[in-house]
Amino acid sequence: MKTILKKIATLVLIFTAFNSYAQLTPQPSSTQIITQDFGLGKINLAYSRPNVKGRKIFGGMEPYGTVWRTGANTATVIKFTDEVTMEGKKIPAGEYGLFSVPGESEWIIIISKKPKQWGAYTYSSADDLLRFTVKTEKLGALTETMTLAFTEVTTTTANLQMMWEHSGFTIHMTTDIDTKVMARIDSAMKTDKKPYYNAVIYYWNNNKDMTKALAWATELEKDPQMPPYVSKLWKARVLLKKGDKAGAITTAEAGAKAAEVGKTPEYVRLNNEVVAQAKK
Repeated sequence: MKTILKKIATLVLIFTAFNSYAQLTPQPSSTQIITQDFGLGKINLAYSRPNVKGRKIFGGMEPYGTVWRTGANTATVIKFTDEVTMEGKKIPAGEYGLFSVPGESEWIIIISKKPKQWGAYTYSSADDLLRFTVKTEKLGALTETMTLAFTEVTTTTANLQMMWEHSGFTIHMTTDIDTKVMARIDSAMKTDKKPYYNAVIYYWNNNKDMTKALAWATELEKDPQMPPYVSKLWKARVLLKKGDKAGAITTAEAGAKAAEVGKTPEYVRLNNEVVAQAKK
């Protein structure tokens, strides 16, 4: 017990000293804070980025089979404002520590209920929310600065990638927003300010009821604040998805002409793309 208390006391002194002098000189391992929109919420990620500096990292400085803070200095912290799923495991909204165990063929990823701690010195498996494994990825080019990044982000899926030295891993994430979004649309459609534009886009992107989407797109055309080349584009897209190629061509051609008058070349192109697709 005395040894443990002494170790904790030493870590507290180190952490205090670090905070006291942190502003005097730049830190060797820079801090990066990332905020990523995901579904209806956000993911916030904060970690410190060590450099290789000619060292052997995994299987060397960071031994295989040993819990790592997934960065430098304080343990990496990840915060979800909404429930997400990582590799099939549900994680409630909240703030967590992101630890990992390097391996030659696979990594163990640890989501800890104790997010704020120095390194992994006081890490305890008793604080684990969950664990799962991912494949080790071999990187051809050297990644000098340890990097965490969100990649291949859609409204409901995203990857969290780690890259350092010649090794890395990818965590696949999903979030279920459909039930919430559909309920929000239904509720908003009962108000005076109906969200026709957003509703049409969501229905079209997610292959919902195109008959309902067409009715909303038609109402959108009546909105004096909505440029006609925008409303006609979305109506044409809905018509095409419904199989009405002739209607899509007529509507999109009108949208392209309106965009030419409005000197908006982007929407000339977008409407003409619908025409081209409908003529195939």
